[in-house]
Amino acid sequence: MGGVNKITREIIKSGIKVHKTLGAGLLENAYQECLFYEMRKNGLWAEKEKPLPLRYESVKLDCGYRLDLLVEKQVIVEVKAVESLERIHLAQVLTYLKLAGCRFGLLMNFNSIKLVDGIKRVVND
Repeated sequence: MGGVNKITREIIKSGIKVHKTLGAGLLENAYQECLFYEMRKNGLWAEKEKPLPLRYESVKLDCGYRLDLLVEKQVIVEVKAVESLERIHLAQVLTYLKLAGCRFGLLMNFNSIKLVDGIKRVVND
């Protein structure tokens, strides 16, 4: 698909279309499914509910963590439908980035008047 900036632009564009169509007030899984559909329709490779094992010392543990969306094997998208994004949501994405070995993530809160106000780009340096 291309560079990370191009990928994140396409993800955000897809998210805005979903948000304009559905509006705010639905459950996270509705937005996740529609965003997945829209991204795939626009040519982005994506996986949804991708298992994320936890590695502790030399042991790989299946604790039931799942990435909402992994796009182009480079960007983790965490979908929320909450009143407001909190620091714990950012911490969650940073932890997922670390566990998955990814550098870039998007935290998207669909329970916003304008979706762009509910998007946080996250970088794990």
